Amino acid sequence: MSNSSKPTRPAALANWLMIVAFLVVLMVAVGGITRLTESGLSITQWKPITGAIPPLSEAAWQAEFALYQTTGEYQTVTGPAGMDLAAFKFIFFWEWFHRLLGRLIGLAFAVPLAWFWIRGAIPQGYKGRLVALLALGGLQGVFGWFMVRSGLAGTMTDVSHFWLSIHLLTALFTLGGLIWTALDLRQLATGASRPARWTGIASWVGAILFVQLLLGAWVAGLNAGLASDTWPLMQGQLVPEYDRSRGLAWAVTHDPFLLHFLHRWWAWIAVIALVVMARRVKPLVRQASVAIHTAFGIQILLGVATVWTGVALWVAVAHQVVGALLVASFAWGAHILGRRTA
Repeated sequence: MSNSSKPTRPAALANWLMIVAFLVVLMVAVGGITRLTESGLSITQWKPITGAIPPLSEAAWQAEFALYQTTGEYQTVTGPAGMDLAAFKFIFFWEWFHRLLGRLIGLAFAVPLAWFWIRGAIPQGYKGRLVALLALGGLQGVFGWFMVRSGLAGTMTDVSHFWLSIHLLTALFTLGGLIWTALDLRQLATGASRPARWTGIASWVGAILFVQLLLGAWVAGLNAGLASDTWPLMQGQLVPEYDRSRGLAWAVTHDPFLLHFLHRWWAWIAVIALVVMARRVKPLVRQASVAIHTAFGIQILLGVATVWTGVALWVAVAHQVVGALLVASFAWGAHILGRRTA
């Protein structure tokens, strides 16, 4: 039997993509822990194959620690604070686990993709999209290394917040693509003849949400969450003092106080946009509307809690994870609106 005559399996493909999407959310959580524990620069080399194996001897651990000791982060921050080998092993674990999970996600996508492809189970028009999602996963790994490398240059004590935002937003874009494609395949399994279309409302709500996610990534990269532990005021006033000496463009992209302020108040613009979308979605699929409302409601509460707790680890990680779930619920809502157009 030729591949063209073999039955396709859109429902199975959809379930597989949803599993990969769950793994991406888990990856976002582990990435958040890696960032918040300052673990990202603990591994100074990129070894896509052999790097999956952690140090297995005391000599190997000492060699890795010696490499870390050459970084600006160790020489300026963690070294003077008294970091020993045991403390280094802790941060090494999170960066190693983050990279290992990335490899596992790559296998969880590539191996079933090859199997479905060989079996002729991929419906017409979906092979290119699935290959594009695989390429995005590969780019995610490359961007992650560029991010790490940015923190190893010279006397840098942290990674570039620009590369961090590219790394995180690529993961969230991939998550949205996985959800959208899985939903298209589920529709195909139930007899829908055409995939959903991207709508105007998805464009402008998505653009507003993108700005909020970008601001959040920059806040994380610059440790700007620590700029204030009060809400709604900062420094006892609504608009905090910030560095105006280098111009507004520099302040918007670099000043932690201004970025913290923008992130906490642009959130309400995002909420209004998401409410508009959810109201359009509700008559079509009520559960999706509830998911959107629930995600941004919890996200707002976790954002305030992150500020009040001085960026407590698990509160901040939960804030990042729910941000990923908000992207997933947005993709769901946008897909529903696109079905009506299709």
